[in-house]
Amino acid sequence: MKKLVVLSGAGMSQESGIRTFRDMGGLWEEYDVMEVATPEAWQRNPELVMRFYNDRRKQLYGCLPNAGHIGLFELEKDFDVEIITQNVDDLHERAGSSKVLHLHGELKKVRSQKDPSLIYELDGWELKFGDKCEKGSQLRPHIVWFGEAVPAMDEAVSIAEKADIFVVIGTSLDVYPAAGLLYYTQPDIPIFVIDPHEPPVSGKNVIFIEEKAGRGVEILKEKLKEL
Repeated sequence: MKKLVVLSGAGMSQESGIRTFRDMGGLWEEYDVMEVATPEAWQRNPELVMRFYNDRRKQLYGCLPNAGHIGLFELEKDFDVEIITQNVDDLHERAGSSKVLHLHGELKKVRSQKDPSLIYELDGWELKFGDKCEKGSQLRPHIVWFGEAVPAMDEAVSIAEKADIFVVIGTSLDVYPAAGLLYYTQPDIPIFVIDPHEPPVSGKNVIFIEEKAGRGVEILKEKLKEL
């Protein structure tokens, strides 16, 4: 069974009602990234940071996987599918995908401020001050903020290197180190890029599908039959 590796970004979940950060009307128009998504922001104004992620988490509970998420799960019948996602939502898992690696953390989880290895499922959408880990330190969002290392990156590279087919969905390929995963794939494997706005990828084996995730995955499934 061929290994099909997917790198998914914000556009993957947009059709589920989750707002992206960089598109017109995105969250960065309302929030300065330096004020809500950095370690310094957490130190300076933890109330704002906590409210921002509580709002995102509350929204996520009202969202459902879209046709793109479900289509990737259905591909597991014919391929060994591994998903590397830049998204912090759990929509891939809720659609049924069995192998999902989160590069930038998970919105429904929290972790110890002092010991990053202590990670917990949050009960409900609201993280509060006074919610502490077993060692007594305040819990923070389990999110990789700008300026922090990406702990899952080595594992992601290893997955990308083993791909027989590589698929990019809904990411501008602007955010590193995640965008660099494309360059760890083996030469000459087919690369599919699903996005209504063609990102900066070139190569003889790149096939562009200029659609949103839902329709794009449907087209991908047809094109995979031709390989």
